[in-house]
Amino acid sequence: MVLKTQTCRFSGLRIYPGKGVLFIRTDGQQFLFLKQKCRSLFIQRKRPAKLAWTTLYRKQHRKDQEAQVARKKRRNVTKAATRSVAGTSLEVIQKKKAEKPEARKASREAALREIKERTKKAKADKAQQKLQAKASGKAVKNVPKGAGKAGSKSTGR
Repeated sequence: MVLKTQTCRFSGLRIYPGKGVLFIRTDGQQFLFLKQKCRSLFIQRKRPAKLAWTTLYRKQHRKDQEAQVARKKRRNVTKAATRSVAGTSLEVIQKKKAEKPEARKASREAALREIKERTKKAKADKAQQKLQAKASGKAVKNVPKGAGKAGSKSTGR
């Protein structure tokens, strides 16, 4: 047999059939209280959250915690995502990762050697151009920056 219970509007406790006090306000709203004590406190405009025996107080102050099932804390596992970086594709990065350290070192040294050779060649070309300019008679004088054309007036500042 199932009993239809109602809850008290003040205390939040269960009211069994045939028990309780019904209070009807002048605007027609009905309030059902467990006992006269609850009705009296409601009429005095007392706050149920401030009375330790009400369910509202117990809920706010975290009483009856053993009744609630504690949730398991989930750890956020950070997964390292491998992405392509600044112009190099993911395949190239993975290939370099898989390379043996000796091979990686050798390729690095080869790349450095190639860069050095390129700079040496560029320097040699520049020197060659200077020599050709001198030989042809177009000797360029070192003129300081900001100096105007010959014969132009300067303010002297």
